[in-house]
Amino acid sequence: MDALVDKPAAKLERDDAIRAPLPRPTRKEAEAAVRTLIQWAGDDPDREGLVDTPKRVVKAWREMFKGYEHDAGEELDTVFEEVGGYDDMVLVRDIPFYSHCEHHIVPILGHAHIAYYPSGGVVGLSKLARVVEIYARRLQTQEHLTANVTQAIEERLKPRGLAVMLEAEHMCMAMRGIQKQGISTVTTGFTGIFKSDPQQQMHFLSLVQRAYKAR
Repeated sequence: MDALVDKPAAKLERDDAIRAPLPRPTRKEAEAAVRTLIQWAGDDPDREGLVDTPKRVVKAWREMFKGYEHDAGEELDTVFEEVGGYDDMVLVRDIPFYSHCEHHIVPILGHAHIAYYPSGGVVGLSKLARVVEIYARRLQTQEHLTANVTQAIEERLKPRGLAVMLEAEHMCMAMRGIQKQGISTVTTGFTGIFKSDPQQQMHFLSLVQRAYKAR
């Protein structure tokens, strides 16, 4: 069984969704930086297998970190108010995501679970997954990623209650440092009735637990 390290979501000190973009180096400068790192690692960037690697790495980074190019909040702009009087919990669980640790730039692999009680309307279920994806495709810590997702949904939907849980394995622990595989870190964010009512938290956690058993 995976070891669980439970952490509360980090408190945001800035609005990541609206901060001004930083100036980017040119593609040529980025490729030169990759070439330098290959040399620093001890290999020859001019050998056949590596000669095109700087171009490939820069292209891959553009894809893996495309979250900086999007405002996650905009994914939640369309709210559907005609829900037939439904006002119970909406849960989207087992949303797969990958991110990169901002300390070592190695992968974080995990699943997100999001539940909320509507207050006037709901959003398309895929939009919650998109919010996770946009923030995950940035340099992150898991605590900060949890807080990003929680804040974006809370500010746009203003639900009666919101619960966010992320479970992930960090390659910075598996590949380097202590080199321990299979350790899971769990972070949570609760607002509204999920924060004030322990029974609501337990209800959410019990539904999420079913996802673990189904894997």
